[in-house]
Amino acid sequence: MKKCILALATTLALATSAAHAMDRVSIGTGGTGGVFYTVGAGLADLINMTADGIAANAEVTGASIENVRRVSMEQMTIGFSSASTLYAGYSAEDPFEEKQNVMAIAALYPAVLQVAATADSGAKTIADLKDLRISVGPPGSNSSVLAERMLTAHDAFNINNVQFLSYGEATNSIRNGNLDASIILAGVPASAFIELTTTTEANLIPVEKAKAEALIKDYPFYALGEVKGDVYGGNSEPIAAMVDPVILFTSKDADEELIYRITKLMFDNLSTLAEVHPAAALITRENAPNTPIPLHPGAKRYFDE
Repeated sequence: MKKCILALATTLALATSAAHAMDRVSIGTGGTGGVFYTVGAGLADLINMTADGIAANAEVTGASIENVRRVSMEQMTIGFSSASTLYAGYSAEDPFEEKQNVMAIAALYPAVLQVAATADSGAKTIADLKDLRISVGPPGSNSSVLAERMLTAHDAFNINNVQFLSYGEATNSIRNGNLDASIILAGVPASAFIELTTTTEANLIPVEKAKAEALIKDYPFYALGEVKGDVYGGNSEPIAAMVDPVILFTSKDADEELIYRITKLMFDNLSTLAEVHPAAALITRENAPNTPIPLHPGAKRYFDE
């Protein structure tokens, strides 16, 4: 009897030890209609399928600003952010009141500020959006920050007409006739705009290159890019657009070995991750260390190797 009890106690102790050894990784993404969520969920699946001792899940959030704050407070392990927001958090610049406890893991893919308006609105330029009902993305998201800067540069920001909806909510609102235009910051193609352009007559609106270039002088994290033609239904021509790179990041205090393992796992399996979304196919090992803030020691060790 004593031997049986001792054996049972040993088994329970080993099971408890194994349970405690499991690293639980939460990944801050964005709304379900955006690419942050799609790629983040793909990364979580990849970790769960290939990494012993790590259990990962993707969390729906308000995107960049919320992710930076929550990762800094270690409420989440890693997060997705636009480069400009991550740098603002690291440097204690607006909208952050104090320096955030964050470091980079890798540069991922370009996030593109995409603007679409209904055909009935008659909008052809960004300036035409001034008197229309516009969603600029969720409150606290980098989409809303860059959208305001871009609209202001075109003298088209009218706070009385602006709504702060998730990408999916904005698409539904346009379909229901309650909104004229939607602005999203995401990889291309974004599921919210695929749905929007296949269920409504919505046209992509280009930025004016001269005004975009002036904006980039004030905010050098941004760049001028484009949405290629025929990516979305009914939009056959390439459209000039603002770009803000996406960065995967963690807290300064995150375990070095854990971040090393996640970084190595991701870049050793890029072909698998690329299958979840075309934006993920743009991630490269060569570009990954080019981040706006210092790399976490775990990520730096991987790239140094």
